[in-house]
Amino acid sequence: MSQLQDNFGRRFHYLRMSVTDVCNFKCSYCLPDGYHPDGKPKFLDLNEIENLVGAFAEVGTQKIRITGGEPTLRKDFTDIIRVVKANEKISTIATTTNGYRLAKHAKEWFDAGLRRINISVDSLDPRMFYQITGENKFDDVMRGVDAALAAGFERVKINAVLLKGLNDKDLPRFLHWIKHTPIDLRFIELMETGLGRDYFQQHHLAGSDIKSQLLQEGWTLDKAAIDDGPAQNFSHDEFKGRVGLIMPYEKNFCASCNRLRVSAKGKLHLCLFTEHGVELRDLLQQRAQRDELITRLHGQLQTKKETHYLHDGITGITKHLASIGG
Repeated sequence: MSQLQDNFGRRFHYLRMSVTDVCNFKCSYCLPDGYHPDGKPKFLDLNEIENLVGAFAEVGTQKIRITGGEPTLRKDFTDIIRVVKANEKISTIATTTNGYRLAKHAKEWFDAGLRRINISVDSLDPRMFYQITGENKFDDVMRGVDAALAAGFERVKINAVLLKGLNDKDLPRFLHWIKHTPIDLRFIELMETGLGRDYFQQHHLAGSDIKSQLLQEGWTLDKAAIDDGPAQNFSHDEFKGRVGLIMPYEKNFCASCNRLRVSAKGKLHLCLFTEHGVELRDLLQQRAQRDELITRLHGQLQTKKETHYLHDGITGITKHLASIGG
């Protein structure tokens, strides 16, 4: 089967697969009022996940990130990892988590086949952590970070959304942390979503400002690896850790797009923004439907737009990033 490619020559070998849109945190930039279910949602089951992974693997997907909401809220989360691991064409299995279950389960997930993990830690000040996330779980999450490092993951990353007037003063503390700790810090520029215009205008901090500061302090830009995604990664001879910047408002941000998203209810999303998603679930019930599913994927890639249009203030229909895995 030919690899997924759009009309702009971009190839897609990275799938962000949401397994739930439920989250137990109330982060101010995502779910400030907490998660509110719309009826009784039925998320993709293990059989549907296996068929989804199989189809994407046939068209060149090499890396799958299991996302949410908070993916570890799934009672069968370890089984989901095993299902993805069973496909020999998938070389990298990753997840993004708020870390609240990590201290207890890091080794279990590693043994099941998980190899990379991103942990959301928006502040190293417990009080600011609570203010941003709405949960007093800082110590639990940090124990989870230690457990992930001890478990032997290929790469442990810390995600932090930069927020002017809140955690923007945390940068020196974050950098001090990675001087002797081999983790990747990922600073994510705040993106405007449908429910957050006022919040965005109040707290948006340009990632380019952080980039300028890093370069002035002797950090150097690394050459991008094929599965790095949109992050610009920086290294420093005196630091064991790295810094990554995700700057969606930077020129040509979308030119290197290599990822697709499938929601927890089985919809394909070609972009975080601007579109409603394409139903795949009707073709996820049986292995025999794979060719038809692959044909649909190829067809939809021809409709992918060149950019997300955030620069023009168009935020699309996405109310919050938890709904389709960020």
